[in-house]
Amino acid sequence: MPSPMPETTGAVLTALRELLQSLALLGLWRAKFFEHIAFYGGTALRILYGLDRFSEDLDFSLLTPSSKFSFDTYSSALQKELNAFGFDVTFEPKQKTKDSAIESAFLKGNTFNQLVVINASDQILSGINKQSVIKIKLEIDTNPPSDFDTEMKYLFSPVQFAVRSYTLPSLFAGKMHALLFRKWKNRVKGRDWYDFAWYISHYPQLKITHLEKRMRQSGHYTGSTPLTRDYLIDLLFANIDNFNIDAARKEVTPFINNTNSLDIWSKDFFKAAAQQIVVI
Repeated sequence: MPSPMPETTGAVLTALRELLQSLALLGLWRAKFFEHIAFYGGTALRILYGLDRFSEDLDFSLLTPSSKFSFDTYSSALQKELNAFGFDVTFEPKQKTKDSAIESAFLKGNTFNQLVVINASDQILSGINKQSVIKIKLEIDTNPPSDFDTEMKYLFSPVQFAVRSYTLPSLFAGKMHALLFRKWKNRVKGRDWYDFAWYISHYPQLKITHLEKRMRQSGHYTGSTPLTRDYLIDLLFANIDNFNIDAARKEVTPFINNTNSLDIWSKDFFKAAAQQIVVI
């Protein structure tokens, strides 16, 4: 269990979520999940590659499209793993209400009871609603666009295990697609822009063929020629010109510790960052 424990309620809840995320990945590894599936998205970036912001969901992708995938296959393995570490959780696949390639499920448990397991202080526990529920959402793309690369990444806590992940250039391509085209309740998602700046600072290589496949699948690129870096930069500049930086700062703030890193944000900053993209 984490030691020493954070002192604030928010930090303790984040630590609990991240522990549950890691144990879920461990359970999936034991169930041979990663023989056919890869981890991607913000939580993969945080757990495997060192992104310095908290991410809520566990996102996965089949290696090969299939309509036959079901989270039910892994329900018992996930519950068994978390139960072995003392957590009382349920695993509930979500029933789809519309035709979609995304399958979803939730790990759920009583927040107070799970905090007791990690030895949260009496002060923290006293401020928790005993009826509240902590949820970890899992999603998998059963019809992923092609041209992505994967690699095995090794984790050493709570035990040694391995996770198949998208490589960083493929992850960056997925993040770029989300940043450019994700519809998020008509609001700006500051987390996407934060991650974009992180990529530019750490791993600016982007697999443009995978981004093109994502854009063609979503209907955002229909050109007869391959997607180019110049076209991508033009798209980015158009988005930068039209997004609300103050709203983006506000949205991402609860997910990071060092908000001073947001002070430099401006449209000129993001345009300069866009110029640093290296396509491969």
